[in-house]
Amino acid sequence: MILDAQWITLIWMMLSGVVMGVAYDSYRVLSWQLQFPKWSIHSLDLLYWIASALFVFRMLYAGNHGQLRFYVFLGLIIGVCFYFWLLSVTTQHFVVMLIKLARTLIQWCGHILNILIVVPIKGIYKMVRVLFGFILAILIFLGKLVVQCLTPFGKLFYWMFRPLLSYWVTPQWMIRVGTKIAVIWKRWFQGGPRNE
Repeated sequence: MILDAQWITLIWMMLSGVVMGVAYDSYRVLSWQLQFPKWSIHSLDLLYWIASALFVFRMLYAGNHGQLRFYVFLGLIIGVCFYFWLLSVTTQHFVVMLIKLARTLIQWCGHILNILIVVPIKGIYKMVRVLFGFILAILIFLGKLVVQCLTPFGKLFYWMFRPLLSYWVTPQWMIRVGTKIAVIWKRWFQGGPRNE
């Protein structure tokens, strides 16, 4: 019974080593493909090792309730060596393929959004601008047409009321009114000559 638990723990640790290798290669390819800043690599390395330690502890706890034995480290080493010997290159190619697929999907989504949203909005904007310019041109044309139609009536109106307008607008009339007001002012307030 104890031997069975040891073999189960050894297998769990070998699987943990393989998973650690897959996570390491995936993280390394992602950081290279996405060009993470150099200052973030150390922080990400620390996060990787913390996550790996928690994962191994969880697997160890599931295998033998967290008891550390020699075969635990042996299983981890065998799993990691087996992964880097046989699966590392395949995992790296698979992660690169996934990144390319994700980029292609993002580009396709961008094209679809461009076709479904951006292009119609631009088309509506251009159509509204052309329509507004057309309406403005029609209004200007109608305004000029109205002015041309009303010009003869304006000339007729001016010809009919020209004597009256010239009388009210003539500076001579203003001078005469000003002179009369000055004479009245002098008579009433300044004691000018009175007829007795």
